[in-house]
Formats: sequence, structure tokens, C-alpha cells
Amino acid sequence: MALAALRAEADAERAAGSAAYHKADRVYLGVPNPVLNDLTTRWRQEMPVEARVALADALWQTDIHEARIAAAKLLTQARMRPDDAAWALILTWVPQFDAWAIADHACSAGARRLQAEPSRIDTVEGWTTSGRLWTKRAAMVMTLPWTKQNFPSDQDLAIRERVLGWAADYTADAAWFIQKAVAWWLRDLSKHDPDRVRAFLAEHGPRMKAFARKEAGKFLN
Repeated sequence: MALAALRAEADAERAAGSAAYHKADRVYLGVPNPVLNDLTTRWRQEMPVEARVALADALWQTDIHEARIAAAKLLTQARMRPDDAAWALILTWVPQFDAWAIADHACSAGARRLQAEPSRIDTVEGWTTSGRLWTKRAAMVMTLPWTKQNFPSDQDLAIRERVLGWAADYTADAAWFIQKAVAWWLRDLSKHDPDRVRAFLAEHGPRMKAFARKEAGKFLN
């Protein structure tokens, strides 16, 4: 039923454009993001957690671009109890990331589950030494909420410093998506703790690509 609802909103011209843009080898339906938002919002409201997790799993397994995004959106919710099954499902997705759009939506879902249970950061840390670019990148993207706190707790500050340690190691990785992820993290943090970002750039900036240094310092005076 959910997949049929997605197919009913398909747009062949938009699908062709999406395929050319994202470049990952999978089926594209061309469903606009606002439509995905409306559908998944309704499904979240209508379904208990267990059913949502099951539907997210089924949609992801189709390997259709919009279905995978819908799967992630189904699990993107701050309050979800119980959420162990949702977190476990997201963990199975991470090794399958192969393009930024699906990865970012899935990381947004994972970030909510990290915020709900910060001890899960131990699992995320394991991704930082992965040989897969998309898995390494996910560690930065999924921890973005820790860049946005104006009044972080001691626990939040510890996590922030932990991730900055990963970022420091990542500066030696020349891959564009890794450099971009570090820059994204630092840029967002600079809005809330500019002095910490200045200190990071003073120490580690010389190892970053020029575009990443510029992006990281975009909001610094």
C-alpha cells in the first residue's frame, strides 16, 4: 500500500533528472520531497512504532530512491518508545549508504535516536575507522545535533569534544565528502561556539582542503 502510494505520485521527467543528479544506480520515481513529507507524516500518525519500523524496513529493501527516503522519514521522530528496533534497523542501513541524499535522511533519523540515548555514540565511533567513505561520513552527519546547542550539558560537551577528535583525524583524509562533512560540522558549531572552531582551525586547518577551511569559517568574523 505504501509503495503503491509512492508510485501513484511518480513523475517520469523528474525521475530522469533525479537519476542524472544523484548518479546512484537504482530506480527513481520522481516523487517531490513535499509529497514524501505529507505521506510519511500521515503514516507516522496512523501507525504504532512496531508497524512503522516494519514498513521502513520493507520500503528500504525495495532500493527505490524515494522509498528509502520515505523509510528514513518514517523513523525521523524525536520521541519514539520503544526505539531499540528503530535504532537497530538504522544500523543495518549505514553500510549500504552510497549517495548523500539517502544517507543524509537516514542520518537525520539516526540522530534522533542518538539524542534519545547518547550512549549509542560508542557504536558511531566505530564507523570513524571504516574503509567505506559513506560510513565514515555518517559519523559526522549523525552527530550534527551536538553542534547546535547553546547551553550544552557536561555530557553534551564531552560528546562534542569526542566528535571534534574524529574530525581532527578526518582532516588527513582528502576525500571531498569527508572534508565537506568536517567543514559542515565546524560551520554549524561556529554559530554556537565560534572560539572552539577557531581553535580547531588554528590547530588542524592546515591539513584541510582550502574549500573545507573556507566553509568551516564561513560564519566566523
